[in-house]
Amino acid sequence: MFNAITQSQIYVLDQDAALDFYVGKLGLEVSADVPLGFMRWLTVSVPGHPERQILLEEPGSPAMSEETAEQVRELVTKGAMGGWLIFTTDDCRKTYETLLARGVEFTEGPTERPYGIDCGLRDPFGNRIRFTQPKD
Repeated sequence: MFNAITQSQIYVLDQDAALDFYVGKLGLEVSADVPLGFMRWLTVSVPGHPERQILLEEPGSPAMSEETAEQVRELVTKGAMGGWLIFTTDDCRKTYETLLARGVEFTEGPTERPYGIDCGLRDPFGNRIRFTQPKD
């Protein structure tokens, strides 16, 4: 049957602002940026790992009607439609300090957990992001 997840999707309200955040601040890299006419296929990935991409999708056609897209945009704006992304890191505290210096706003600083150290933030659109330093 299946042997990998290659792409996941989250909604963003502005793909250029999403690029600034995900590439400029978080340090991900662009995997694809393809204008398809009816939409822009924009994916990012962890550097060196293009096999797992995140589609930064603006709500709209062809996936949904304009009426539905407006409802989704309203939910995203309220933070009620946000997706989840969870990354791993070798050093949670160092990554936190690096991102803090780049202007990333956190919802929770590095915290000891039974599974390791993690912290949380939201992207400019309300999507929740965590990164974890797993226990050895």
